[in-house]
Amino acid sequence: MNRRFFISFSTYTFIGASNLLYSNNIIFNKFQFRKDIYNIIESVQKHFFPQDSQLPFASEFSSIEFLVSTIYHKRFDKDIRNFVISGAKDFISQENGQFINYNREDKEIALRKFENSSRGSKWLSRIMILSMEALLSDPIYGGNFRKSGWIALDTKGGNPKPKSRYINL
Repeated sequence: MNRRFFISFSTYTFIGASNLLYSNNIIFNKFQFRKDIYNIIESVQKHFFPQDSQLPFASEFSSIEFLVSTIYHKRFDKDIRNFVISGAKDFISQENGQFINYNREDKEIALRKFENSSRGSKWLSRIMILSMEALLSDPIYGGNFRKSGWIALDTKGGNPKPKSRYINL
């Protein structure tokens, strides 16, 4: 990663994260990503990857930032993007918007309840897949911040390393 890319990426990430945390509606690449959806997905990821785990905490490897930038990439499957968003809305509805306020045990109960539906199970699987990609992908893609996933698993990632974030086709 060259210095210019790192600085521009860091600035973009900082500004994007600031906007995410302080606005009511979040816009990425002309698509709407509401704060409640962002918060519910982030809360689920933090439950999957808690601070007291041997793996990095979800925030440590930029899981939500990776998920948002990935699903809004121009080449990402729009049906999966819509599924991630609508699944979050369904989960918010199921829990009357209270999930992020639950303690750990209540979160587990709510997630298990949602998992028992076909749609809920598929949604949780998709969130886990995107979270694992954030944990294990090359940091050039916006996740695995400071190679925290690789360090936790005592690996160096794949070779050859990517030279740019995405292939321009």
